[in-house]
Amino acid sequence: MGLYPLIRPLFFRLNPERAHRLVFRLVRGASVLPGFYPVERGLFQYRHPVLETRLWGLDFANPVGVAAGFDKDGELVDPLLGLGFSMVEVGTVTPRPQPGNPKPRLFRLEQDQALINRMGFNNQGAYSLASRLSRPRRNPGLVGVNLGKNKDTPLDSAGEDYLIAMHALYDVADYLVVNVSSPNTPGLRLLQGKPSLETLMTLLTGEREKLSAIRGRRVPMLLKVSPDLTPEGLEDVAAVVLAGRVDGVIAANTTLGREGLTSPLAVETGGLSGKPLQDTTLRVVAQLYRLLEGRTPIIGVGGVMDAGDAYRLIRAGASLVQVYSGLVYRGPGLAKQINRGLTALLEKDGLNSVTQAVGLDHQKVLSPPKPSAKKPAGTQPKGERPRPPEQTGEKPAKKPTAKAKKPGKS
Repeated sequence: MGLYPLIRPLFFRLNPERAHRLVFRLVRGASVLPGFYPVERGLFQYRHPVLETRLWGLDFANPVGVAAGFDKDGELVDPLLGLGFSMVEVGTVTPRPQPGNPKPRLFRLEQDQALINRMGFNNQGAYSLASRLSRPRRNPGLVGVNLGKNKDTPLDSAGEDYLIAMHALYDVADYLVVNVSSPNTPGLRLLQGKPSLETLMTLLTGEREKLSAIRGRRVPMLLKVSPDLTPEGLEDVAAVVLAGRVDGVIAANTTLGREGLTSPLAVETGGLSGKPLQDTTLRVVAQLYRLLEGRTPIIGVGGVMDAGDAYRLIRAGASLVQVYSGLVYRGPGLAKQINRGLTALLEKDGLNSVTQAVGLDHQKVLSPPKPSAKKPAGTQPKGERPRPPEQTGEKPAKKPTAKAKKPGKS
């Protein structure tokens, strides 16, 4: 990862949100220097034909993108694409600007390689983002826009907020995401219930078809779901997706779970992201792949820290993957490292394209582990050296005591 491990401790001394803003200012300042983008591309981009994939009529140079939340207002789209990501998902954006929740609201759990955030959809609003995204870009790549509702909008009026944001951003988005799964907007996750979700997605996909006819361009619409859904909840999501005109699912958002954490900051409220989500994300992706019968593409996000993590998600059923916490902990070389590693893993498995790996292991992920047969006490596995009793937990055998010799006998 180059110099990042050396400078990361300096950033980690700062408040996480302050460090994030400092990085943004530094990158924006550097990006106006002559030669910045060619140098950036030379250092960080990695391309290979096996990584290319086409979904929703869009060409992705590789399956790795930046998740929503990292660049809420589309300030660093060009530099992020220059790091070798095929897509950047901006937002979550709401119709009207809002400040988000009180600070502090972002926490690093360094021992767990995780983050907790309770940002609360802080953003400059849909029209500000639309203006920024309409500017010419220097780097090729795709931009998704993650849509949410304003905090003070009643839940029964949420559809209107999504419509306003969609209209404002339709012309500048390569794909749109309906976010009903953030844990940091009160009541938002209730929209994942089947009746509410059916009503909302019918409204939004219907309006999307109208805009498509008017603008002569159909923008894919995806749904972002929570990792905390029950199996029945995932079945409801899949039923809505298959019955409607939803083009894809993003699995998953941050979790309220705190299992296995060691950091004292685990008590903070908000959504958890990062390495602890790996197993949960893997199961959710595999479950959705099965429920959607492999017909609807899935973007896997949650705990992707290296190429192995990305490949496991792809083999579980994800067509694309996204990173957020991994970028914080691994640094700007992450996309190149993942893409280079994915190429090696695909070639090792004899696959000619990343699309051939999608879903290969979904049944394996969902299969319960087979109970291992217990070995009789005292047996030693073949090929292993005998271990001393203090390592096996067995009581050491008593050594026979030597008999005392009688005097005069040798």
